[in-house]
Parts: sequence; C-alpha cells; structure tokens
Amino acid sequence: MTQDYDMPAEPDIPVTIITGFLGAGKTTLLNRILSENHSYKIAVVENEFGEESIDTDLIVKDGAEQIVTMNNGCICCTIRGDLSRVLTKLRIARDKGEADFDYVVIETSGVANPGPVCQTFFMDDAVAAFFRLDGVVTLIDAKHAQETLDKEGEARGQVAFADRIFISKKDLVSDEEYNALVERLVSMNPRAPIEAVHMGEVAVDKVLNLAGFNMNDILDVDPAFLTGRHHHHHHEDDVKAFVFESDKPFDPPRFEQYVQSLIAVYGPDMLRYKGVLYMKGTDRRCVVQGVHMVFGADVLGPWGERKPQTRFVIIGRNLPQEAILKGFQTCLAEP
Repeated sequence: MTQDYDMPAEPDIPVTIITGFLGAGKTTLLNRILSENHSYKIAVVENEFGEESIDTDLIVKDGAEQIVTMNNGCICCTIRGDLSRVLTKLRIARDKGEADFDYVVIETSGVANPGPVCQTFFMDDAVAAFFRLDGVVTLIDAKHAQETLDKEGEARGQVAFADRIFISKKDLVSDEEYNALVERLVSMNPRAPIEAVHMGEVAVDKVLNLAGFNMNDILDVDPAFLTGRHHHHHHEDDVKAFVFESDKPFDPPRFEQYVQSLIAVYGPDMLRYKGVLYMKGTDRRCVVQGVHMVFGADVLGPWGERKPQTRFVIIGRNLPQEAILKGFQTCLAEP
C-alpha cells in the first residue's frame, strides 16, 4: 500500500541523517558541527551503539532525560529505544521551553541501514507532523571502502540512500584506487555529489539544508553515469541505479497503474527513486519521489521554455532493470 507523504502543513523542524561505515568519521564531523559557530540550534540524536561518542569537552551541563547542552547552544540526546519516542520527547521539551533547537541531526551507528529511519518521517504521523527529513549524508572510509562494500549490505544501503557522500582518508589510497571507488559509488548512486574530506573538515552548509527529500524538480545525475563511463567496473553490486528518459509523454492512468504495481512487487528493494515527468494532457511538470513503498507525487509549474522530458532515477537492490525500463516504455502515450 502506498502513501503520499505531503503533509497538510509544512513541518517546521528539518532533520539530517548522518550515516556511514565504522571509522569513517561520522563522530568527527558531528563534533566539528557542535563546536563551530553557526546560526543553527541543533539537537543531535546520537545512537548509543556508536563506536565513538560526542566530545565530552563540548558539553556544558547535563540535562534531564539524557538531553545535554553543548557549548555553542546545541543539544545532544542519546537514543534509548524508539526513534519516534525520542523525537517526540525532544519536541515536547522544545514546546515547554526546556530545549531550544531549530534543526535535528541523527547519527546512525556504522552498521545501520538508514532506510527504516527515513521511513519514520513519512509513516509515523507523530513525527511527520513536526519533523521534515531534509537529507541523508553518508561518510565512507577510502582505505576500507571496497572491502566493506563487498561484505556489508548495510554499507551498500548507506550509499544508496545518500543525498551527499563524503570520502575520508583519501590520503591513504592511490589516485587510481580513489577513482575506482568513486566510479563504483556513482554506479550505485549517481544522484549524490561525492567529495573527499579531511578530518571532518566539512562546511556546515554542505551537511544541512540539502533539500534531498523536497518535492522539486532538481534531479541532478552524474553526467558520467548517463554517458556510460562508470558502467565498467568489476564489482557486481546488488545495489545499482538506472535512469528512464523519454521525450514522449506518459499516459497518466497507465503510468500510475504501472508504478503502483512496481512498488507492490519490488517496493522493499526500491531504496530511493525520483522522477520529473512529462505527462500527456498537461503543460505542468509532475514529480514523483519515494522510499521503499512510501511515495508521493506533486504537480509543479509549467515547463516554460524548457523542453518537456521525463527523467526517472531508480536506486534499488537486485531489481530487473531491463524489464522495468521496458515497462515504463509501455506507459508512454500513443502519438
């Protein structure tokens, strides 16, 4: 069963999920954010099973209910149970004036798949009414990345869900090894910008306010992916991305029925997908976006001077790419 995740009123608390391999530098990045002077009042929800912890030198005083205040006005909360309950506790504390924040950052453990965390913001009404998922940031350790991606399905999932990817420890590998890693990552997720970082030195504006889950027509895909230059690495990952493109319009009823059937059958393995669609019978752009079996659609403004065109990106696990692309082809309107 599908669910539209457009809420009646815009939730006012944006959320960023920081995920990544063990030792990739998630906590280093968090500590940098918590010690830097910026305009945000950030509540950090930290998974208690993380391999490292927030720098205790940054803590001003212990608060009640596992909520502590940092020296730049941010606060930190350790997850002890259900994420929905923790977020609701934070929101109530804010409403009562016991906590002051305007942004939430969630750090997942190195072995966590971010999929269920993402779904919380669309399927849990108590969360969705107040919190808006902004994006997923994934950190990757260049030295151990290839081996980790080979062995760990959760690591491949972390790549698939990313709206931005940072690669740490580039200095420990050769340029050839780094370029091979980037090629592999692009084949798994061509829509996430990839950047090498050193010791968590990342500008805050590259982590927050990414608009990764906004219903807009921003659909950047690595150009090298579209030209096929990244399709020849030797790794056969179960997580792959593919794109359907067409200058012909979709027949709306056929398209809707096909997407519904796709999600019913393959939803658990459709990790992230988004399309800007050219539909017959309207001069307006349609956007579809989803996570697993939860998806939403919206109609935006007219195409204007831009040529109407469909581009639909699917990132999934063990999906029958050829069959799915042929299915989209059958949904195109007759001339």
